[in-house]
Amino acid sequence: MCHQCNYEEMLLSSDLEVTENRLHVLEVIGNNSFPLSAGDVFQTLKRNSSINKVTVYRILELLVDHNLVVCLNSFGKSAYYGMAPNDNHLPHPHFFCKKCGRIDCLNPNSLNVDSSSLWKTFPGQIDGIEIRVDGICKDCIK
Repeated sequence: MCHQCNYEEMLLSSDLEVTENRLHVLEVIGNNSFPLSAGDVFQTLKRNSSINKVTVYRILELLVDHNLVVCLNSFGKSAYYGMAPNDNHLPHPHFFCKKCGRIDCLNPNSLNVDSSSLWKTFPGQIDGIEIRVDGICKDCIK
């Protein structure tokens, strides 16, 4: 759970209008310790609001476009969303369970990759680097 993020300030600093739905989507994503699918975000929000699924998808797309949220590819399964790296959320690798499709955040120090030479030598524009470890989670192994 993130008690350090000021979601309203994050929206304003990204030149986005602060709306109740945008705040709620950011809160749901930021207050989870693992990435969520759009369906997960919708299911959480619909308990206490009248938001619809299309609105959730549009807000997620907007937040990704403004680099507040990252979309993690699960290759064939639902996309997952987590907080984009910022002062309170360090860049970190993810673990993808090939059996159940769940994505978990790994400790930022658990896998060190030096990408400095890539940033210096790649001739194009790099918008981000996603590191994913694939395997089978402890729940599915049981």
